[in-house]
Amino acid sequence: MILLKGDCLYINGADLSKWPGKYVIGLTGNIGTGKSVVRRMLEHLGAFGLDADLLGHRILAKGASGYLPILATFGSQILTPQGEIDRSKLGRLVFSDPAAMAELEAIIHPSVLMKVGQLVERAHQRVVVIEAIKLFETELVNTCDSLWGVYASPETQLRRLMQNRRMSEEDARQRIASQPPQESRFDRAAVIIKNDGTVEETWQQVSSAWQRLIPTTSVSAYSPLRSTMLSTGEGYVQRIGPLQIDEMTDFINLVQGERQPIHNSQTKAQLADKIFYIIKHEQSTVAAIGWQAENLIARITDFYISNDALPEQCLPPLVQSVEQAAIDLQCEVVMLRLPPSWQTNSSLWQRLGYRETAAEEIPTLAWREAAQALTQESSSILMKPLKLERVLHPF
Repeated sequence: MILLKGDCLYINGADLSKWPGKYVIGLTGNIGTGKSVVRRMLEHLGAFGLDADLLGHRILAKGASGYLPILATFGSQILTPQGEIDRSKLGRLVFSDPAAMAELEAIIHPSVLMKVGQLVERAHQRVVVIEAIKLFETELVNTCDSLWGVYASPETQLRRLMQNRRMSEEDARQRIASQPPQESRFDRAAVIIKNDGTVEETWQQVSSAWQRLIPTTSVSAYSPLRSTMLSTGEGYVQRIGPLQIDEMTDFINLVQGERQPIHNSQTKAQLADKIFYIIKHEQSTVAAIGWQAENLIARITDFYISNDALPEQCLPPLVQSVEQAAIDLQCEVVMLRLPPSWQTNSSLWQRLGYRETAAEEIPTLAWREAAQALTQESSSILMKPLKLERVLHPF
């Protein structure tokens, strides 16, 4: 049966998932349509998210399963001076040559499918969303209960690629032109998300589709995580959800003082990209932390602490909550960027198991890229591995 409601199209389909006890959403869309934004929104609603394309990047890493076959196929001209595969050089080769793209996919796709299966089986969440630009062209499509597509106009795609990925207009147009027409995905998708408007409009489409299609047995992501005893009294760590937007906006403005105030729309935009935890004490928020998980790497990027609270008291339960959630998401490592004013408090971070790290010294490519993305002037990168068996043998 086909239903149309607002901007979303629904098609009730058969149960296809190959993983018992899991409800699997396959999420796809052309480059620059905003698939990752929609995936993060689904994660906020309680899904375990995977980006199959980023897993493919891991398979290109030096020492990983795809490195030598790709090198043998495309030659040493695609390497960086450090001996890593330069994805930009490789991309320029394959996006202009369908035969070369087919060779690359024949190397990468089987490994990605195997790794996706391992991660889905280990996930604690009952709902899983797999983001993949080539979802319909691979065996991944046969593992999904529900297929979702994300659409954006070509003008929006071009702007996002040039602004967010810093592509030249020529490269961006080449990437867009190399892919099938977006409309070719519509007849197979249970949901089409139109991601041309505001964050609020996209969120409304995603949450409406979730409420209609996702089994009611899935657990909400917004319940308090656990009770935590602070030295100043009893409090608890809580994950921020849509109902706390006003409260979170007010708290950020309070902490920032005389800086230009933010508005609810900006807080919603942050929630589309990050997860926020707060500490509540006597019904008031005293501290908050923002983080995101991508490519099996958790990154803490935002700290907000009121003048009445001490970092030594508030940070440990917040950071430990992030670590537990990151483990649930099967992350290999947690990284964080410290504000300059907090860089002197090294003993606290040492007690929590973090060490200061120079990005260029990190051997694993995906970790190094994540650290470089965090690096800003006058800031330090701290890192804590979570799962030694995966740190020693990343993929």
